[in-house]
Formats: sequence, C-alpha cells, structure tokens
Amino acid sequence: MGYAGGLRFAPPPANPPYELFGKTLMTLTDAARLKLLTPPAGRLRVVLDTDTYNEIDDQFALVQMLLSPERFDVEAIYAAPFFNARADSPGHGMELSYQEILRLLERLNIAPDGLVHRGVTDYVGPGKTARTAPAVDDLVARARAGSPGNPLYVIAIGAISNVASALLRAPDIIYRIVVVWLGGHALEWPDTIEFNLKQDVGGAQVLLDSGVPLVLVPCRGVTSRLHSTVPEIERYVEPHGSIGAFLAQRFKEYSSDHMGWAKEIWDMAPVGWLLNPLWAPSVIIPSPVLTEQMTWSVDRRRHPIRYVTYVDRNPILKDFFVKLRDFAASK
Repeated sequence: MGYAGGLRFAPPPANPPYELFGKTLMTLTDAARLKLLTPPAGRLRVVLDTDTYNEIDDQFALVQMLLSPERFDVEAIYAAPFFNARADSPGHGMELSYQEILRLLERLNIAPDGLVHRGVTDYVGPGKTARTAPAVDDLVARARAGSPGNPLYVIAIGAISNVASALLRAPDIIYRIVVVWLGGHALEWPDTIEFNLKQDVGGAQVLLDSGVPLVLVPCRGVTSRLHSTVPEIERYVEPHGSIGAFLAQRFKEYSSDHMGWAKEIWDMAPVGWLLNPLWAPSVIIPSPVLTEQMTWSVDRRRHPIRYVTYVDRNPILKDFFVKLRDFAASK
C-alpha cells in the first residue's frame, strides 16, 4: 500500500494505466526499477539539489562532485529551501544557498551561467502541492532528455521540495531518473526527525510513494560516522588554495569549542555512494512508509528502493583530500 495526496491506495497490477498525483501513468515495473537501482558504471549524468548555506557539509559535497569529472557530468546545481536560525523563511534559505553556491564556483573557477538555478521558495507540504521554480523546470527538462539506459542521477542533500515538485508536475520522469537522497534516520532509529526530512514531510512522502528509483542514505545510525576534526581539516583542506581556505573557514566557524570536537559532513555520503558504491554498502528493501509523526512504518508490499546501511568515511575523505590537493596544485 502507499499514499498519494494523503489517501491510501493499493499498488496497481502488473502494467495497466493507473492514477498517481492526478496523472494517468503506466507503472514502472520492479524489474525496470531494480535495473535503474543497480550501482552504475562509467560516467554519470548528475544534478545536485542542495541547501548549501544551511550547514557546512553541502559545500564539501559540491566541491567533491565538481572535482570528479572522470565520474560525473555535472549538468546543473539547484538551490534548495531551508528554514532555521540562519534564514528568515524557506525562500530566504534558498536564496542564501544560491549565493553560497556562487561563492564556491568562483573559488573553483567555474562559471555559474546556465549551471545554477534557484529552487522553490516554499515546501510541498501536507497538501502535496507542486511549487514552481527555475530548478523544477530544469530538472523536468533534463530528466525527460534522458532514458532508462542513460538516466539522470539526482543527488539531493536538502529538503526534497524541488525534486518532489518535479515528480508531482511530471510523474513520467520516474522512468529516467535515479534519486540519491540524504534524508531521515536509520530504519531502526526511534524516530526519523531529521532536518532534511522534517523540513518537508509532505515532499518526502511524495518521494517515497512515487515509485521513483531511490537510493535512501540515512543520517543518524548510518552517515553519522562520516565526520572530521579541525586538525584534519587544517592539515588536508585549509592549505589548498582559496577553496580549501574557504571550506576550512566554514568548518571551523561552525563551533566555537573545538576541543574533543568532531563534525559530521553528512552530505558527502550520497556523492560517495555514486563515486564508489563499496564506500557505502546498500541493500534492496521495500520503500518505507513515512508517517505524519515522522516515524518509519513497514509495508512489505511496497515498491523496492536501495537503502544504504553503512558509510566508510576513510575512502570518501581520502578521495576528497587528494582531489582538492591536486586541484590546488594545478592552479
């Protein structure tokens, strides 16, 4: 069983047309979905959906992605909304993220024109309402330009509002994309009240219920091992050009007390899985049901997703340190 627009619905039989989010679709078979969920080989088409100014981890993930051209053909970067003490509203958070993306690209000597797009200014919310934004338009267009044999990988490391809006507006894109989302906590965690998820519970329900091929990367209980310290950042990041100095500044200013302190760099995990799936082992499970209370529920009849069970921080960080060092040396 699943949920659409707050209503419980039974999964359709084999392949006939069915109604989802107000659109008539053909089902994506489990065989086709599992094929798209197979860890990919070769160079990948990717976009990044990021609430870059919310914390310090998005910046590291974005830089590692852009310093991996042998693996990623980066087609677009989308600013995602967020709302906390650093922003006055979700739309303000999106704009702050947009400006932070520009600061990173400037230090990487990458032109933002045609690459960076503003996202939605409000959440999909409990009404499952698609929001409009340049990022949503761009995502739909790029998804439809792909194919099951050449899908678009959507690396999502913030509230899922941009992606959920695209799924609500154009449900057919599930045949041509794979979403890799850092969201929620481990399934055995007492709750799943995690920042990316709790910002837009309705959007997360849309994602989990849509049938889109999904790689779910949980935070606490899985990615919480992916952390670093000020001495490590000062040795392997700060010396390497203006981008290294900027990342180190962001990392160190996150806390005023660095004694015995380590900081999770959560958002590197989805990029790490795509760089090398062995760095983030995963299994196939039924898509969990997200309740309104922000807990996980289980229905084994639901469509399959890929679920990351462990994150090996050492190779992910070493890959980043080496690429950052080599980039700075080349300049």
